[in-house]
Amino acid sequence: MASGYGLTGGVSRCFPFWQELLACYIVNSNADGDDSGKLKCVPALEDYYECLHHRKEAARTMELQRAYRKAEAAHPRDDAPKVGSIRKLGLLDTNGDPESVLKLPKSKST
Repeated sequence: MASGYGLTGGVSRCFPFWQELLACYIVNSNADGDDSGKLKCVPALEDYYECLHHRKEAARTMELQRAYRKAEAAHPRDDAPKVGSIRKLGLLDTNGDPESVLKLPKSKST
């Protein structure tokens, strides 16, 4: 969270990264107001932003999913069930008639 406190009242998950970034800025800044020291803190800044937004993690996950789908498409399963065998799993009592699935059972009235 932006306040530095987590959901349970303790420190947030990114607070250690923020402390590292702040320490880097303090160590590498000078009294002249020169911003050249901030360039040394770019890795710490990237770590902090990654903790906040997870953009690199999301990009890696999408790349892995894309590669997995590509590999799956290149080597289809030989023993994959066919559409007809999926319909005939015996889960529905159709007696071979697909129309009987749509019919509602008749209710007994007294």
